[in-house]
Amino acid sequence: MAKKLPNDALLSEILQKVSSAKTKKEKVELLQEYNNNGLRAVLIINFDESLKFLLPEEVPFDANDAPAGTDHTRLDHEYRGLYRFFKGGDSSIKGMRREQMFVQLLEGLHKDEANLLVSACNKDLQSKYRITKQAVSEAFPSIEWGNRG
Repeated sequence: MAKKLPNDALLSEILQKVSSAKTKKEKVELLQEYNNNGLRAVLIINFDESLKFLLPEEVPFDANDAPAGTDHTRLDHEYRGLYRFFKGGDSSIKGMRREQMFVQLLEGLHKDEANLLVSACNKDLQSKYRITKQAVSEAFPSIEWGNRG
């Protein structure tokens, strides 16, 4: 049996483990095992085509090089505020302020989680992680796709 991740694993670590699974069945089981709100939010951001990201694909930020578990925030805690960066979220925030808030969020996260979030927002998690919408849908049948934003 493969080594189990700690309870406080970063979302990037979870997706790396899922990505390294050999079969779709294993991927589904790992997604269910490490299921949390932040993980589901990132997967919805990536795979739900109705979600429209309001910022450019390339948002420059300074990566937080602090070791995992030290001086940074966690994506599985910060997911609650992600709505601000998508169409239909918080319309009171204007373009430049929204970008500043996103950069602050990215710079507070561990660099792997920041890169994961940027990839998800650009609908491009598959370029780094071997995971499909079909596996996500099977792991989390309660996710309703579409009609967001």
